[in-house]
Amino acid sequence: MTSAHTRPRKRFGQHFLIRPEITRRILGLAELSGTESVLEIGPGRGALTAELLKQCRRLVLIEIDRDLVADLRTRFGAEPNVRIVEGDVLKIDLAAELGDDAPVTVVANLPYNISTPIISRFVGRPELYRRLVLMLQLEVAERICAEPGGKEYGALTVAVQLAATARIAMRVPPTAFRPPPKVDSAVIVIEPFARARLSAEERAAVRRVTRELFAQRRKQLGNLMRNLTPQPAAILDSLGIDARRRPETLTPEDFVSIARALAAQDQTPSDVAAVRE
Repeated sequence: MTSAHTRPRKRFGQHFLIRPEITRRILGLAELSGTESVLEIGPGRGALTAELLKQCRRLVLIEIDRDLVADLRTRFGAEPNVRIVEGDVLKIDLAAELGDDAPVTVVANLPYNISTPIISRFVGRPELYRRLVLMLQLEVAERICAEPGGKEYGALTVAVQLAATARIAMRVPPTAFRPPPKVDSAVIVIEPFARARLSAEERAAVRRVTRELFAQRRKQLGNLMRNLTPQPAAILDSLGIDARRRPETLTPEDFVSIARALAAQDQTPSDVAAVRE
């Protein structure tokens, strides 16, 4: 029975998973052997936590709801291989919290209102995780796995696909949660490449370029690039990219090429300087 202080809170975007068969499938997707360290974001009432504890070496829980934290400490606080962190995952220093436990397997039923920034944090630090198994809004999952040319394809797609492989493992209906969300959900599996394709500086540069170009995605590249360089035609011509194309037609590698060309141009207007940070 749900107590008053563990009822879902709208301000935290809480939707508690209530279908045990889906919990089992999520655990299977984590592919735990018992030797891994696991980070669970937003454990809530512990539907996944109790099972994760049986299958991993070390379990770190991050929960923002202080009442749920109190319940988690009552249930799991005495376990020697469990650490409970109260706080906002978007503000916590993950590298410091994980320490020698990194890289970890991340398992989470993400609040839909902050799923995109959470994923962006992880793909920006691929050394911190070995696998992400995430429950999130189906629309976001489709954006992550989109191919160039579609309306779902955007800056998040590019960021994830340059850092990792991603696949939708299963769809989940609203009835699997209490309260049921107004949208369909999906579980997505993200695994970083064994060898990073980009340096931290290059990831930051590509992120700034994609945000700029996708801000007005219906415009042509030749016009959009004027916010990044006084010579958009020269940059695009050097890369063999037609200035009449729109950003959603570019591959992730095209965005890397543009970011590198801008950096090599050694310009210093504000936006271009930011790209080279």
